[in-house]
Amino acid sequence: MSFRVLVVEDEPIAAEANAEYLRRLAGFEVAAVAHSGLEAVRALNEDQEVDLILLDMNLPDTHGLDLLRRVRGAGRACDVIAVTSAREVALIRQAVAQGVVSYLLKPFTFAGFRTKLEAYAAYREQLAGGAEVVDQSAVDAMIGRLRPAAGLEELPKGLSRDTLTRVVGLLRDAPSSASELARAIGVSRVTARRYLEHLADARLAERDARYGGAGRPEVEYRWVSGPGSP
Repeated sequence: MSFRVLVVEDEPIAAEANAEYLRRLAGFEVAAVAHSGLEAVRALNEDQEVDLILLDMNLPDTHGLDLLRRVRGAGRACDVIAVTSAREVALIRQAVAQGVVSYLLKPFTFAGFRTKLEAYAAYREQLAGGAEVVDQSAVDAMIGRLRPAAGLEELPKGLSRDTLTRVVGLLRDAPSSASELARAIGVSRVTARRYLEHLADARLAERDARYGGAGRPEVEYRWVSGPGSP
């Protein structure tokens, strides 16, 4: 499944960064980049196949929510992820009420961006591949795809979010032991193990024994791909 994405962002550097991030993700295609509400409306009129809008709230000619109302009023049902520095609770509430499926606060790293977009892709794929009638657990699983995993949101004292995103990125690519991870990110084996154990306790990674060399087997950690993982 592939998703065409409209990037709506008034800052040229940020707009290009978001577009480049999308190009690095499998299954996403940049449909257009708009720097204002007017450009966004024009892009949507020219391309009826847009699946997703990455929407900044602070645009030079309109507010993101006003643009969203206009899009909905025109009958466009494409999904929206807010990508903004706006943190007001009232605004977030209005955004959710108008169908914003996820909210990404600036500033963010590529790892944070990837987590949001891959969660969205998993959500859409589950909607497309399921039966017409579902039970409560299936509904919960679908909606849960859009929620960030608790293990990535709540960190024990002493753990860094930036380091955790690096650990997650490496673990998603290949299983790892604490010693291998320590060498890859330049920390001690004890520190690496703390990050891996945190992910395992959050059920985002699973432990397994790795045999091969002399002496005791190493503990190998493997990323878990499932309803609870981003």
